[in-house]
Amino acid sequence: MVTAGIYARISSDPDGTRLGVQRQIDDCRSLADRLGWTVADEYVDNDVSAWSGKKRPEYRRMLDNIKNGVIDGILVWHPDRLHRHPKELEELIDLVEGVGNIRIETVTAGDFDLSTSAGRSIARIVGAIARKDSDDNSARGKRKAAELAAAGKVAGGGNRPFGYEADKLTINPTEAAVIREMANRVLAGDSLRSVAVDLNSRGIRTAKGNEWNSGGIKRVLMWPRISGRRERAGEFYTAVWPGIITPEESDRLRRKLSARNRSTGRPPRRYLLTGGLLRCGRCGAAMKARPSTRGRRYVCPGDPGLGGCGRMSATADPLEQFVVEAVLYRLDSPELAATLKDTRAQQSELSELHDQVAADQAMLDELADDWANKVISRSEWMSARDPINKRIEQGRRRLARISPTTAIDDYAGNTKLLRSAWADLPLSRQQAIVKVLVDHVVVNPAVPGRGFDPQRFAPIWRL
Repeated sequence: MVTAGIYARISSDPDGTRLGVQRQIDDCRSLADRLGWTVADEYVDNDVSAWSGKKRPEYRRMLDNIKNGVIDGILVWHPDRLHRHPKELEELIDLVEGVGNIRIETVTAGDFDLSTSAGRSIARIVGAIARKDSDDNSARGKRKAAELAAAGKVAGGGNRPFGYEADKLTINPTEAAVIREMANRVLAGDSLRSVAVDLNSRGIRTAKGNEWNSGGIKRVLMWPRISGRRERAGEFYTAVWPGIITPEESDRLRRKLSARNRSTGRPPRRYLLTGGLLRCGRCGAAMKARPSTRGRRYVCPGDPGLGGCGRMSATADPLEQFVVEAVLYRLDSPELAATLKDTRAQQSELSELHDQVAADQAMLDELADDWANKVISRSEWMSARDPINKRIEQGRRRLARISPTTAIDDYAGNTKLLRSAWADLPLSRQQAIVKVLVDHVVVNPAVPGRGFDPQRFAPIWRL
């Protein structure tokens, strides 16, 4: 009596119905009845190609059970369900020779006796034919995909793309508005994670009904589809469906997301209120960031040539928290809402500056990689780094001047959103938001014994 395992596999099952593998199993059980074999187990790799070379966990489990003597026979619908790679066939042949007395029966092609030279030859020929079949199918598929891409047509099945209806051609207005919001916020400097957290808090879900994560946001924004284009082998083609954002916006997003810092660690904590945002209440000089043994602090510099009195200081953490809370309060004020109605201009230069800063940041990352990989020396790295840092700083200063409201467009009247996103915003974006609203904060002398005293600080509002 042969104790057999049934192996069934289907390459594609997008609906997850398993109808294809179930038919294979039913036919194999009928074959077992005719042969008088006992079926000990079923091994099913559903929606897994044998040609792709990807792992097939159930196939591997079946081989292990043969090695361990659990089964001594295999039932399969056709030989190509077992393998399409010659190396997998050779592995099975080695296993049969090592274990001995392993029977293989197929529903459509009879038995395969891998213990004899003739049987192995037939199996190799059938395997070679199956491999050629797969190669031909792949070539035809690639040719068809290239033709569809060049024509800008929809390719294949799959799920409904977010932003479009089930026909993949008609824009879904509600989801399209979400995509535009994603794009604007990421271009303005929001992190992917903060955007995902906010969308989930508002009950906005993906096309499959799942919650958003950073990877999902990035995939949507990197997708040429949302700009009405198809991409193949690095070439873009105008699609038959309309775009949700412009190709120029799409290109900016792709550059920005591709150039993001690859480091997984957070950068060291820096100072929020630099660049003239704090003024000494005694002498009017700009206060500077100065770390000390007591932690991060802002001080009025008394050093020669800096023009400060050297008699004012404030602990950074509570002061920064105070200013952020003041900014959040200001964002919800009716006075600001009225002012924002008349402050939108110079979008073309804004786009160019954003692109320039992103490109320079990417160049810094490449330089760091070159130094780490010893392609350039430390002195070469430092020499090249300084002018790039200077350009980035100049670009950010210009952005702050010509886009007085762009940094807060998504947050005016919605402090709840900004509060949830604040910790994940880059420091440059946090500073940009503060500088939109605050011209400077006057730091007055402390009253002994009061600890942190918010009355020391007087924000001078820009808007």
